[in-house]
Amino acid sequence: MSETAKEKLAALMREHPKPTGIILGYGTAGFRSRSDILPWIMIRIGILAALRSKVKQACIGSMITASHNPEHDNGVKLIDPHGEMLDQSWEVFANNLSSLDDDVNKLWEYLEILMAQLNIQLHDNAMIAIAYDTRQSSPLLASIVQRAAEIFYANVMNFELLTTPQLHYAVRCYNDDGLYGHYTEAGYFTKLCTAFQNLIEMTPNIKPCETLAVDAANGIGAQKLTYVNQQLPGLLHLEIFNDGTRGRLNEKCGADYVKLYQKAPEGLPLTNYSKYCSIDGDADRLVYFFMDQNHQFRMLDGDRFSVLFVAFIAKKLQEAKLLDQVQIGVIQTAYANGSSTDYIINILKVPVACVPTGVKHLHHKALDYDIGIYFEANGHGTILFSDNVKNKIKAAAEDANRTAAERLAANQLRAFIDIINETVGDAIADLLAAEAILSVMNLSIEGWLNLYTDLPQRQLKVPVKDRTMIQTTDAERRCVAPVHLQDCIDELVSKYPSGRSFVRPSGTEDIVRVYAEAATQKEADQLADAVRKIVEDMTK
Repeated sequence: MSETAKEKLAALMREHPKPTGIILGYGTAGFRSRSDILPWIMIRIGILAALRSKVKQACIGSMITASHNPEHDNGVKLIDPHGEMLDQSWEVFANNLSSLDDDVNKLWEYLEILMAQLNIQLHDNAMIAIAYDTRQSSPLLASIVQRAAEIFYANVMNFELLTTPQLHYAVRCYNDDGLYGHYTEAGYFTKLCTAFQNLIEMTPNIKPCETLAVDAANGIGAQKLTYVNQQLPGLLHLEIFNDGTRGRLNEKCGADYVKLYQKAPEGLPLTNYSKYCSIDGDADRLVYFFMDQNHQFRMLDGDRFSVLFVAFIAKKLQEAKLLDQVQIGVIQTAYANGSSTDYIINILKVPVACVPTGVKHLHHKALDYDIGIYFEANGHGTILFSDNVKNKIKAAAEDANRTAAERLAANQLRAFIDIINETVGDAIADLLAAEAILSVMNLSIEGWLNLYTDLPQRQLKVPVKDRTMIQTTDAERRCVAPVHLQDCIDELVSKYPSGRSFVRPSGTEDIVRVYAEAATQKEADQLADAVRKIVEDMTK
């Protein structure tokens, strides 16, 4: 191996040493911590990105963000060639690199062994795409990733300020030679905005989009939504608040705040608009809300998006006479409200699959369907369309033997597909999709909410000595350990109309999460508290 590369790595490590006693693990969110202790891990992630690119012989993304976390935090995660999350098997390599101390000889020795194991060479080609959010710490951290990757002979494209979903999109487009779209930011906006415009303009007697007030979490999404506004004059009108000019990132605003506290964010007027939405700091989560006639706060979360999107898609497939040829599925976790599941299965007649918590499980299961729709309750989600269904819809749209109504429905679906960012949950794409559906279906936000009524629910956290004492099965809906815990939960649930409850261990801390729902809020609270007491008794 080149001694020069090793010397460059040693110099970079001296410049950004690893703090004593720091342990960071790579999880669903990548590496995430306070920004001032992250520079050293950026060296490791730059190396890992270069190695991953050499193995896959494709562009790998590196996104610098801490999403909905406070401004003083930051993080980094890698994006695989199709715009998906880093393959889980590589999290082991990330954690191995993280655990090694600042001894360049030991690190280099590990890298030589790893490259031999992966059958790659130092000088093999590599391509990395980097982007970051609006945090002050992001440019420095991005530059360290870039310098580390370049030591390992990677070419680097630095997109600078992007939303997380935009980088996922760019990586996919770059690697499939433009089949999915052009990999630039302009290409992203052109595809989504053109599709939105086409869908609106092809629909006869369409209801104009009402003004939407957007809480942009004082993050990157504010800049990008301003561009969307400019691209769609007369078709979409967004009033953007919490745009970063005054408030702090994610502080008392953003989708996570609204969902967690079940109340409107600070920084926007609650009397001037008929509907509102909040995105999070890196624009991959979206929730809607409004104030009803009694001035009560009403929220539409991820479950509501699943219902709205599947209702539209199923209706248009039926109008195009394609419904019986397409397998649609909605993927949920145990946290989905029981009423949403019931509505999708019994009213919309679409099957629902339940998977363990975590976007990687939802995304993977969605691939099993021609059209797989998934949303987490926090507002993160998307739709996956198979090549098979895209071809069927295209053929129907172009079939001169079909009626005008059938061809219109197929063309509406084609435009809708191009609004969606299939790589990952995308607040901007999902906002455009929701606004288009509300217009095309002539549906108000109240009408959307009234499609079904949520069952009241309560979530609690129970501190325990050892979270591994709790073990689950059936997509985390049933407990297998401790013995008899599930029997006790079942007995409690049987006492409450529409009752449902489950417990699951946290993935990161020694707490057990309790979820309960029932016909009334009082009963949901009582059920959650009763389950909490059982968990405490059985984990002493």
